[in-house]
Amino acid sequence: MPPKDPYRNFNFLVEIDGIQQAGFTECTGFGADNAPIEYREGGDNLTVRKLPGLTKYPNIVLKWGITDSQDLYNWFRDITRGKVERKNVSIVLRDIDGSEKIRWNAVLCWPTKWDGPDFNAKGTDVAIETLELAHEGVERA
Repeated sequence: MPPKDPYRNFNFLVEIDGIQQAGFTECTGFGADNAPIEYREGGDNLTVRKLPGLTKYPNIVLKWGITDSQDLYNWFRDITRGKVERKNVSIVLRDIDGSEKIRWNAVLCWPTKWDGPDFNAKGTDVAIETLELAHEGVERA
């Protein structure tokens, strides 16, 4: 049986509880890191023992072309006004035919940073907004 081709990184979608957003141009930062804790055991001074430490999750960064939709901005604005609403977020990788192949679920997300678009009268690029999401874990489903 011939090996399968890897999936392309451009064919993805992002699902956020209760927010309808057209498409995202970029989604980065979902992963995990578990830093080891080093200690020395009495009587064994030749090597350092290592145990798993706390698992840390980097923030997820979403970028999209600005439209009339204010759902994501409003979610961030509510945070700045003390109304914290956590949502679950899924990043879905699709194959070339558009079928779902892999899903990553991030839980208890909330926006920690919003960046508006940069403008340049000489450019022709799409205006991009950015939202950074803190969360409490991500798993590949």
